[in-house]
Amino acid sequence: MRVRVTVPATSANLGSGFDCLAMALDLRNEVEAALSDRPRVEVAGEGEDVLPRDERNTVYRAAQALAARAGVRDVAFAFRCLNRIPLDRGLGSSAAARVAGIAAANRLLGSPLPPADLVRLSAELEGHPDNVVAAWVGGVTVAVRDGEGGVCWQRVLPERFPSVVLCVPELRVPTGEARARLPAQVSLQDAVFNTGRAALLVAALYNGDFGALAVATQDRLHQPYRELLVPGFADAVAAAREAGAWGAALSGAGSSLVAFCPADCAESVGEAMRTALARYGVHSRWRVSSVDVRGTVVEDAPGGETWDG
Repeated sequence: MRVRVTVPATSANLGSGFDCLAMALDLRNEVEAALSDRPRVEVAGEGEDVLPRDERNTVYRAAQALAARAGVRDVAFAFRCLNRIPLDRGLGSSAAARVAGIAAANRLLGSPLPPADLVRLSAELEGHPDNVVAAWVGGVTVAVRDGEGGVCWQRVLPERFPSVVLCVPELRVPTGEARARLPAQVSLQDAVFNTGRAALLVAALYNGDFGALAVATQDRLHQPYRELLVPGFADAVAAAREAGAWGAALSGAGSSLVAFCPADCAESVGEAMRTALARYGVHSRWRVSSVDVRGTVVEDAPGGETWDG
């Protein structure tokens, strides 16, 4: 038996929604998997020169965690990974790897765990639920821990989404390094600032009032501390706004930027961000993207289905 899993990239935080908001994007990793007599991992695409090709690979480790949670011992997997999501750019590459490994292993082992347990395990491995929930179900998601080890989440699926422009610098920002920049405590004023804007962001997307994203993407919890890791970040956000974007923010922990804009100015927004970063010696590329609403897709041979949570 062989399975094929595709998982979307994700952009978390979206400015004000630190560790709780995320958006799935139309950039997908592909993984083919099967049970095997010994561990095997092949990697092509993004990270092929640095990612391990044995049991240390994140996809494989996630599959092992699924098997352990399901009580299955002495099992090995073979994975063939085609990575399109850049590493350490704030686009959910680690979440995609973990979700792919868990989804593949669960199907290969006869689906011993229900969807809620798959999300829970993914969040445990990732350390927070925002990226993994968006990767599983697609769309824009709000995800929080429920206080009992589980994850409570909702998906936002309005009639339309704004165009999304990603600007991806040739600059890796490991999540651990980005988290080390954050303060242990924040002021009540900053907490209130972000709480209101996170709620505004969800309402603006749901209602299609994209002009409110100019305020809704503002943040005081993580971007002020992380923007020094991306030289030119503030100027790139300003340039995106001047080119017609409703709002722009750091994608996840960085280094990528995500901008929301009308379709007719998407290319201008991308080029504006690229040019702004170039002034600081940061080379980047940009792409016009869209919100992925499929989430993780698991296929057997033949046929397939969408994992719908």
